[in-house]
Amino acid sequence: MIASSGPAADLARAEFRAILAEKGHAVENARRAVDRLEAAFATGSLRRTPFIDQALRDLMAALEQDAGQKLGGKSAEASRFILRAIDRALDEA
Repeated sequence: MIASSGPAADLARAEFRAILAEKGHAVENARRAVDRLEAAFATGSLRRTPFIDQALRDLMAALEQDAGQKLGGKSAEASRFILRAIDRALDEA
């Protein structure tokens, strides 16, 4: 599979990486990063890969919470770990 290229793909990758670099709550940043990726997939700026799809499913499982439950600790660490893996895979998306 050939990686997505062009200005829209470059912008999507850069914006995803900028969200990862932001200060703030890891879980909120993770949700924003997922939203950015989903938007890039929806417009065709980036192509989904099997690895990224699985990583996104894993990330969403890590971010699940019951109503009123606050996420942090292990969920935040898991989200950072998974997002770093997605970041490495984005050059092939």
